Amino acid sequence: MTRKGVTVLGSTGSIGRSTLDVIARHPDRFYVAALTARHQWQLLLEQAVIHRPQVVVLVDGQHAQDLERGLRQQGLATEVLTGDGALTTAATIAAADCVMAAIVGAAGLAPTLAAARSGRRVLLANKEALVMSGPLLLDAVRHSGAELLPIDSEHNAIFQCMPPGRSGVAPRGVRRVWLTASGGPFLRRDVAEFDAITPQEAVAHPRWSMGRKISVDSATLMNKGLELIEAQLLFGMTPGTVEVVVHPQSIVHSLVEYTDGSTLAQLGNPDMRTPIAHALGWPDRIESGVQSLDMLTLGSLHFEAPDRAKFRCLALAEEAGRAGGTAPTILNAANEVAVEAFLERRLNFAGIPMVIDEVLQRVPSTDLSGLEGVLAADAVARQVARQVVAGRGETI
Repeated sequence: MTRKGVTVLGSTGSIGRSTLDVIARHPDRFYVAALTARHQWQLLLEQAVIHRPQVVVLVDGQHAQDLERGLRQQGLATEVLTGDGALTTAATIAAADCVMAAIVGAAGLAPTLAAARSGRRVLLANKEALVMSGPLLLDAVRHSGAELLPIDSEHNAIFQCMPPGRSGVAPRGVRRVWLTASGGPFLRRDVAEFDAITPQEAVAHPRWSMGRKISVDSATLMNKGLELIEAQLLFGMTPGTVEVVVHPQSIVHSLVEYTDGSTLAQLGNPDMRTPIAHALGWPDRIESGVQSLDMLTLGSLHFEAPDRAKFRCLALAEEAGRAGGTAPTILNAANEVAVEAFLERRLNFAGIPMVIDEVLQRVPSTDLSGLEGVLAADAVARQVARQVVAGRGETI
């Protein structure tokens, strides 16, 4: 068996660490070609010592010399690159057959697009890249012959339940997709108390271990809204054929309903190593390190409709998905600015959807004309969002 080289974009984050865990379980199948991080140079050094990549990227180059010194002390000739442009180098390095796109937010767009254009197998954990530039990314996959495999547990579940097909092309016989949501930490919290929610509370997800930004998105249900847009694009589904259903146990990761009345679901314990192992090994099934689901002790499974009045971010994402064009780009940019302000205590929790709503009203959506247009819409939306946040003058 020929081993496959893997670049991990965002190796110090939760998805990146889980990816390295799965890779380490299969040294006969995979090796690490490149690792990247924004600023966690010490953890990146530890990972490089264990996995011995050809290249490591530290986007914030402040500690590049410390990183290089540590590598040389370990006797490693690993090349150290810095800056945003170095991410694209790591994504397209000749040794990389597969790229795990796990950088959170818009920062992951350029290297993910580069990996797709170079014909790699792209494991897409960065939902924002598809939300911002879905048609561009899917066109790159089609023209290069790349493989695009979803890593979000929900989209990976849909992929497993779907008939074979191409990314972005509606499969025959599918009536509807049910996208499950845990509901986050505030599912039962009175909306009147949302103003008082602290960042510490928002990042404490009841089911998943995730980064701070994604955890806040889960708490507002924006994460599910972005996933809804992503599902429409990935599977060629039209607005209205992807539905969100709250499932607090996070055991059923999503469902696909067929025209003959059948509904297929993918179940498993809430651990991201399952979809990571599925995508790394596909079409083979490989061991992930995740404990099997015990059906005898599982008990009942609960489902309920989301409260869009309470969680307005979901409704805003649905509207942006229906509008298309650069509306999802504007939505994502405004959300990133609002979440950052909330985590820095410059905006309260209830203010997040208010900022996003105002930005969507003030920044007109246009047709998606190319990467430059996407980046321009992103920049304008961020500028307006910062103005809106500053104008609210909130502190928590």
